[in-house]
Amino acid sequence: MSTTPTKQQEDGLDVSWTPFEGLIGDIKRRIPHYGDDITKGFHPKVLASILFLFFACLANAVAFGGLTGLVTNGEIGTVEMIVATGVGGVLFAIFSGQPLTILGGTGPIVIFTGLLYKTCETADIPFLPTYAWVGIWSGVFMIALSITNASVLMRYFTRFTDEIFAALIAVIFIVEAVEATIHPFLDDHAESDTALLTLVLAIGTFGFAYFLKQAKGTPYTTRRIREAISDFGPAIAIGLMTAFALYQSHVVVDGPAMPDQLQTTSGREWMVDLWILPTWAIFASIIPALMATILLFLDQNITTRLVNAPSHKLNKGAGFHLDLLVVGIITAACSVFGLPWIVAATVHALNHVQSLADTELVETNGQKREVISAVREQRVSAFVIHALIIASIFLIPLIKLIPMAVLFGLFLFMGVATLQGNQFAERVMLWVTDSRLYPDAHYVRKVPFWTIHKFTMIQVVALGALWFLKTSPAGILFPILIAMLVPLRLAMKSWFDPEHLEALDAEESAEEVEAEGMMGADLHA
Repeated sequence: MSTTPTKQQEDGLDVSWTPFEGLIGDIKRRIPHYGDDITKGFHPKVLASILFLFFACLANAVAFGGLTGLVTNGEIGTVEMIVATGVGGVLFAIFSGQPLTILGGTGPIVIFTGLLYKTCETADIPFLPTYAWVGIWSGVFMIALSITNASVLMRYFTRFTDEIFAALIAVIFIVEAVEATIHPFLDDHAESDTALLTLVLAIGTFGFAYFLKQAKGTPYTTRRIREAISDFGPAIAIGLMTAFALYQSHVVVDGPAMPDQLQTTSGREWMVDLWILPTWAIFASIIPALMATILLFLDQNITTRLVNAPSHKLNKGAGFHLDLLVVGIITAACSVFGLPWIVAATVHALNHVQSLADTELVETNGQKREVISAVREQRVSAFVIHALIIASIFLIPLIKLIPMAVLFGLFLFMGVATLQGNQFAERVMLWVTDSRLYPDAHYVRKVPFWTIHKFTMIQVVALGALWFLKTSPAGILFPILIAMLVPLRLAMKSWFDPEHLEALDAEESAEEVEAEGMMGADLHA
């Protein structure tokens, strides 16, 4: 009598604390699929994903590289972020257990790096060697965590935590995009034509990408054409608005801040001199390394949980332990060269999955919903995306033709797209919705309205606390607050009826189960 594996078994989160058990399980689970991971990559949908995510990852590297340059006074900047993203992403695409995950710089890591820089200034010790040792220790800790199967702790994380974290990262993207778009209007030295064109390019990119992405749900042309327009929508939007900017060449808009040649931002040697740091500082760097490890561990594993959500219908299994090992090695290696730390980028990873997904319109409880029927699981898209990031260093004149306003419009699109798939964001909108017009969702049918709002309010307060702490002088404690979401969720068992809590925080909603069953019935009809 066979049994169907549970989600935790497929993810490798049912292992004990026996060293290497999780790693060996991940490798055994993924190796049989390696050939298929390559052959499945030769498909038009994969090409569309590559074109979309290349520009998205480049925008991420340029934007967060520039922010890193600001918070480190130019000691680590855009070129270092591009190199780290490209090389690290290629290595992850080859060796990871879940190649659909996209690596990159993230807002929380940039914030942590800035806080470390200020700490070094206060202590009057050199930043880069300290940063390198913090990263080396963090890499070693993550390797140790992967060997000891520490990712099993993700069993205590639920949809409650996932939604808050995904919303935080999505809001960071949206805020960064909006601030960059309105900045020329607030700059006394900026020309009015520049400010207006920046706004047009950003909104135009967002609008075209969003509009074209909806083509799949329209009745026009054929299904194959609609799917192609939807898949290539973000890339088409980038091309159209870049062409418009070139047509308006008499108006100056900012392009990516990239060097004219391959060298570090400050002109230093690539390899950091580790041994100019006092011995006490080398070992004292273990303390911030512990904070960095918590941040990287949670960032990586929560994103991996989101990528492997039941609603994505992935079949090849996850690789929590193997992925953490690869990220730990990349972190230590990047640190030696003074490169930014990269980790699973939530918004990019979720958009990567969605760009590779086949979807169906399914009617449940009288409402039509678009649900994922299958995802093209492969390694080619992630590998090519990051290989192109490396190549962009040698194509600087062409890359500089793309206005930053276009890339920030893409940021806005990705942030909004991530929020749209977040049940937390949907429940927030219920606050301003007539209760008679609430959607016929499973939790609306099972849970009293006041209980729904109380659950959502707790998430809003937690999100606000994370946002406040990340920008405060105590921001270095930001990773701990993310981890504290787990005991908060456990405490909520005494605040809510168990059935109500299960309905609001289920791994897979009733609609998702019902939709999956209906699609299965259609396939067998």
